[in-house]
Amino acid sequence: MDPQQQIVIPDCCNLGVVCRTLIAVNAVLLAKTLLRGIDFSSVLMQFVESSMLVELACFVSLFVLCGIGRLAYGLPLWAQRLLCAVVPAVVTGSVVLWMSRYDWFLHSFMDMSLVGAVLIAAFFGIALQHYFELRGRAFSPVLVEARLQALQARIRPHFLFNSLNAVLSLIRTEPRRAEAALEDLADLIRVLMRDPRAMTTLENELQLCRQYLTIENIRLGDRLKVQWEREGMDDEVISSAQIPTLLLQPLVENAVHYGVQPSASTSVIRIQLKRRLERIEIVVTNPYHSQTGEALSDGSQMALKNIRERLALLYDVEGQLTTAIVAGQFEVRVRFPYMKTQPIDE
Repeated sequence: MDPQQQIVIPDCCNLGVVCRTLIAVNAVLLAKTLLRGIDFSSVLMQFVESSMLVELACFVSLFVLCGIGRLAYGLPLWAQRLLCAVVPAVVTGSVVLWMSRYDWFLHSFMDMSLVGAVLIAAFFGIALQHYFELRGRAFSPVLVEARLQALQARIRPHFLFNSLNAVLSLIRTEPRRAEAALEDLADLIRVLMRDPRAMTTLENELQLCRQYLTIENIRLGDRLKVQWEREGMDDEVISSAQIPTLLLQPLVENAVHYGVQPSASTSVIRIQLKRRLERIEIVVTNPYHSQTGEALSDGSQMALKNIRERLALLYDVEGQLTTAIVAGQFEVRVRFPYMKTQPIDE
């Protein structure tokens, strides 16, 4: 990745980053209070009073860094790291100056100096930035790329074999449909060869799913029915929403493999797209066959586990994947923040 395009400012809009920051700062504050306190009541009182100042400074700093992080593309890495120290320092200094107007604050924090508070805030800012940067590297897609590529290579060999046989059966009777199916298959394979760390738009991912379903429809015929549903998702959201490559297609593939293929009758796969506030939810539902339960736990769970890892890597606690069996239907529910694609400079 181009260093000029890399972002090392923590995603302070992310709930996981906010929680980890508050836990770390309050843990240090509590430890300091315990070391200086005499009895439990005095320790508790000092901690509560100090946390009022600390929480205010933390929340304002996180809010400012949240906004700066969205505009940090193109800034050199050293400038981004410096901002992570400067912003908490400036915010904390401003909060201390503002609170100094009140007598109760001066009485409670008699031994606090403005310079000391600013330096401590700057230290915490750069320390937490370093922690989140190292954490991002430790859980980098580069380190799990082998597993991602293994999963992609695992796109069922029999799918490719069956798809080619289905296309061959159409060449003489429906040559145009056979040609379209080969083009869809080529597009699918092209995406499978793409860097697993790449992001795409929801529109492109949905198009990939439609192409995959078109190929499977040749083989399964009337046994495969798909229902698409939208809720709060207009064309603009679908075309701009950022999504990891191959997030949805493996879920649709599992729905076909475990929900439609074992059945001799028509089976319906329902794909629901929802946007609620600044979150996107995708629900894929297919018939559940008890006789495929063991196969489901062995095969499908690998894809689901992989997607969970990618969601945790990209969105921390804000990316979730849950499964359930509801009224004879196997349901996969994916939630992640709505993030627009970054404009590309020509």
